[in-house]
Amino acid sequence: MIRGNILVVDDERSQREILRAILREEGYEVAAASGGAEALRMAEEAAFDLVLTDLKMPDLDGLGLLTRLQAAHPTLRVIIMTAHGTIDSAVEAMRRGAFHYLTKPLERDALVLLVERAFEQIRLVRENLLLQEELQERFRIENLVGRHKSMQEVFRMIRMVAPTASTVLIRGESGTGKELVARAIHYNSPRKDKPFRAINCAAIPETLLESELFGYEKGAFTGATTRGIGLFEAAHGGTLFLDEIGDMALPLQSKILRVLQEMEIRRIGGKADIPVDVRILAASNKDLEEEMRQGRFRKDLYYRLNVISFALPPLRERASDIPELAAHFVEKHAQAVGKPIKSISPEALR
Repeated sequence: MIRGNILVVDDERSQREILRAILREEGYEVAAASGGAEALRMAEEAAFDLVLTDLKMPDLDGLGLLTRLQAAHPTLRVIIMTAHGTIDSAVEAMRRGAFHYLTKPLERDALVLLVERAFEQIRLVRENLLLQEELQERFRIENLVGRHKSMQEVFRMIRMVAPTASTVLIRGESGTGKELVARAIHYNSPRKDKPFRAINCAAIPETLLESELFGYEKGAFTGATTRGIGLFEAAHGGTLFLDEIGDMALPLQSKILRVLQEMEIRRIGGKADIPVDVRILAASNKDLEEEMRQGRFRKDLYYRLNVISFALPPLRERASDIPELAAHFVEKHAQAVGKPIKSISPEALR
């Protein structure tokens, strides 16, 4: 089985042949180019995973080739080969995005090990891209099920708010799909390639919830043997979904308010303020206006969260969606367990 496709670029024919022989023995498909310009042409005509290129070449050197390849093929990895006297240039190539460099004369073991490491990174990058594509497909608005007019209004709101940076408050009873909607907002937003983090504020004790959100420094409390990164830092550049925020204790509400105002956090036991760039989406199954009247929810936090708000209807108010939902879940789970179920009988549907 072919382990991957490699392009070797070197103006010395003997060097190209040696590399080709070594890498083919290791199970790779290997092509060769005598210079940077030829390598660019070959990269346009065939798909390569990795390029090993000499640094010094007469037509287009390794740095120039690296820059051109990165612009045209962002997932391609490049290893620079250089003589001892030009290591500074190889380090500069790494600053520009090269995977690594090898010094000549090449050692077979070092070459094979570095190529294997490059392909491991290529695999991880591709898996991550595939996961992102799957997540974006899964949480496309079109994949949320519901033809009832109340759900169509929800879809309209998602399309409207997703491109913005606004804080969104999602209301609805337990089980109405608040987190699913939050994910749809994130994956249809400019932040879709950044992290999405979610936490259920009702499911975690107050002291633990604070450390989960803000993180902590080593020694901040008993058991804190290392530094811990909280969800605000983990979601930097992306979105943090605070589910059931109506169950959050008042002292912690004030800290959330400060984050919304200042866009910075402080770890438990820490002394430094840490800037964060996080879009907040919040949800609650409680009547937050009543919670404010009872003194259980801060008014200032409510108005910070309630920039854009919409409610998700319970299923009993959109019973006409039940056949479509049933068909959706039958199809999903039939595929998962390998059962050839194509439809639901009228009796079962009733």
